[in-house]
Amino acid sequence: MHVKIQETVSSKAKTDIVELEQKIEAFTKGQIPEDKFKHFRLTRGVYGQRQFGVQMVRIKLPYGKVTAEQLIAIANASNKFATGNLHLTTRQDIQLHFVKVNDTPQLWADLEAFDVTLREACGNTVRNVTASAIAGIDPKEPFDVSPYAHAFAHYFMRNPICQDMGRKIKVAFSSSDEDSGLTFMHDIGFIPRIKEIDGKPNRGFKVVVGGGLGAQAILAQTAHEFLPEDQMIPFSEAVLRVFDRHGERTKRFKARLKFLIQSIGLEEFLKLVEAEKKALKNQTYTIELFDAEKTESLAQKQTESSVEVDETPFLNWKSTNVFEQKQTGFYGVYIRVPLGDIHADKARNLAEIVKKYAANDIRVTVNQGLVLKFVKSESLSSLFFELNELGLALPGFDSIHDITACPGSDTCNLAVTNSTALATELEKVLKEEYADLIHETKIKVKISGCMNSCGQHMIANIGFHGSSIKNGTLTAPAMQVVLGGGFDTSGNGIVAEKVVKIPSKKIPDVLRLVLDDYYEKSNEGEYFNSYFQRQGKMYFYHLLKPLADTALLTEADYIDWGSEKSFSPEIGVGECAGISLDVIGTVIGEAEEKLNAAQEAFAEQSFADAIYNAYSSFVIGAKALLLSIDHQCNTQIGILNDFDEKFVNTGIFSIDAFSNLVLRINQNEPTEIFATRYLKDAVDFFNQVVAFRQKQLTQDATLVDKKVVDRHYKA
Repeated sequence: MHVKIQETVSSKAKTDIVELEQKIEAFTKGQIPEDKFKHFRLTRGVYGQRQFGVQMVRIKLPYGKVTAEQLIAIANASNKFATGNLHLTTRQDIQLHFVKVNDTPQLWADLEAFDVTLREACGNTVRNVTASAIAGIDPKEPFDVSPYAHAFAHYFMRNPICQDMGRKIKVAFSSSDEDSGLTFMHDIGFIPRIKEIDGKPNRGFKVVVGGGLGAQAILAQTAHEFLPEDQMIPFSEAVLRVFDRHGERTKRFKARLKFLIQSIGLEEFLKLVEAEKKALKNQTYTIELFDAEKTESLAQKQTESSVEVDETPFLNWKSTNVFEQKQTGFYGVYIRVPLGDIHADKARNLAEIVKKYAANDIRVTVNQGLVLKFVKSESLSSLFFELNELGLALPGFDSIHDITACPGSDTCNLAVTNSTALATELEKVLKEEYADLIHETKIKVKISGCMNSCGQHMIANIGFHGSSIKNGTLTAPAMQVVLGGGFDTSGNGIVAEKVVKIPSKKIPDVLRLVLDDYYEKSNEGEYFNSYFQRQGKMYFYHLLKPLADTALLTEADYIDWGSEKSFSPEIGVGECAGISLDVIGTVIGEAEEKLNAAQEAFAEQSFADAIYNAYSSFVIGAKALLLSIDHQCNTQIGILNDFDEKFVNTGIFSIDAFSNLVLRINQNEPTEIFATRYLKDAVDFFNQVVAFRQKQLTQDATLVDKKVVDRHYKA
C-alpha cells in the first residue's frame, strides 16, 4: 500500500495521510490495539458502519462551502472508492459509505488535491463548523459570518487543545437573529451583532454555550450579549481548555459541554474560562475578511435564457426555492435533495451548471439540501430547465414536504429503525394528500433512527426517533413521537416534548392525525407550536394513543419500512460511544507522543502549542500510573488531584504538589521562558513515570499483560 499524493497538497495534510496509511498497515499486522486504531482513524474522518468490514468516510466542509471543482472531486472519489452516492448531512458535511479502510488514505489524498479534508470530521474534536447556508447573501444579516466560521475551523484544526477531549464540540454561526444556523442547540454558537462604541459601529457576536440534542436535549445559554469580533477565537480557546480539563470522561452520556455547565453553573463555568485568559496563544485575534462578491467575476456568468419552460412548475419552484439576495440584482436558489442523497453523476452535472449560472460557492444546508448563490434574474428559467433535467428542481425547499432524516439502519450502528424509508413514505403522503402544504415552511418534520438526534428530531415541530415495542414474544419497530420543537413565537429555540411511542407502520397515520387536527382546530394564523402548547401534551397523547394498541398489530407491523424481514432490534456498538481496553504501556506511549509533539512545537517556536502538549503529557502520564494501581480515572482535573493523593502525599513521588506543578499552565503567559521550564518539568516527570512503571514490572512480572478498563469516551 503506497498512497500517491499531489505536490500541491499541504505538508500538514501529507503528514496526516501518510500517518493514516502507516497506522492502517500497523493495525493490519496486529501492532496496534483495535481501540487505539479506532480512536486514531475517527479523527481522520473514518467511521465504522453497521456492515462489517466497510467504513463511512465523512468529508469536512466548514460552513458547508464546496466549490464546483471540489464537488466533482468528491463525486469522483465516491465512484472510485464508495457507492457513487454523496450523502449531505445536517452538519453540512458530505459522507461516503461502504469504503474499504485500506482505500481511505488514497481517497483522502485525492480530495486534498482540491483542498478538501477529512481531518477531525469525527472523534473527540471540534467537529465541522456549521453556519447559515445563506451567510453572505442574507438580506437580514448585519455582516457575513462566513469568514469567521472559516477562521474558527482552521484555527482549531490540528490544535493540541482539542485533539483528545472527553467528547466532541459542535459550533455554529447564524447569519441573523432568526438563528437559521441553529446556535441554540450547539456547544458554542455565534450570532452577529453591530454595536456602536464611541460613535463607531463595531462588529461582534452574541455568544451562547452549552446547547445540545441527543438523549437529553438542553438549550444553550447566553455567555455574552456582545463579544467583540477579535475576542471570538480567544474566548473559544478558553472554553475548549476548560472543557478539556474539567469535562466528564467516564460516564459517556455526561461527557458533553452542556453537562459540565449544568453541573457547575454558567457563572462558575465563565469564571473558569476567564481564568484561562492569561495562558492563551492570542489575547486578540483579527479575522481575515473576504468578500463573497469578489470570489470570481460574476459579470461573465451566462444570463440569456435560451429555453422555454412550463410556466406552472417554474413559478411553483421559483416561489418556494428562490429568494432575492441582499446584493441587488442577484438571487439565491435552494435545491431540495430528498434524504440528502445525490448520485455522483448528478453531482458532476450540477457542478457544470453552477459554473454557468452561479458563484463558485455552493453551500450544503442544515436540512440536507444545497444553495446556489449570485444567480441573475435572467438566468432563472434556464437554471430551472437544467436542474429539472437532473431531477433537482423539486419545489418546497425547507417546507413540510422537505423531510430531514439521518441514514438510520441503512448504515448506522446505533440506529434502531429505518429512517430513510419512513421519510420517503411520509413525503409520498404529503405529496399525494397534502399537496397544498408545499408552501408550509413553519412546520418541520425530522426523523432519527435512534435517540441521538442526528436527524435533529428534538427540534422538529413533528419529530420521530427510532425505538421498538414489545408484544409478547414479538418486537415491532416503533417511533417515539415528539412534538413542538424548533422555535417559539419569539424566535427562541425550543426542544420538542416526547408524546407517545407508535409502531413504525402507523407513523403515516400519526402525521395525518396531527396535521388534520391542527388545520381543523387551530385558530386563524396560529403557529403549530403555539397550538401544541395550548392543547397540551396529553391532548396529543390521547389523540395518538389508539395507534399504539398492540392488540391491533398485523403481520406487516413487525416488518420495518424498507425491509422484507421480521424486525429485530440489532443495535451495534456505535463509534460515537464505546468502552475499550487499555494496556498501561500504551497509555505511557501516548504520554511520550504528546511530549514529542511538545518538543517539535517548541522547535518551531510555537510555544503555546508546546506548553499544551506538555500539559497533556503530564496528565496522561499520571493517568497511566493511577490505572496501574486500579484507580479509576475521570476528568483531567480529577487525575491531577488523585495523583497528589495516591502518589505525592504518600511519598511515592517527591513533588511538592503535582496539581500545582501542572496547573502553572493557566497562570503564565505562553512565553519561551515559561515553555522552556514547563517542558523540562514534563520531561522529568515522564522519566519518573517510566522508571516507576519499570519498577512495578520488575517487582511483579504478571503486570506485563495487565489490562485495565478505560471508560474514557473515545469518539
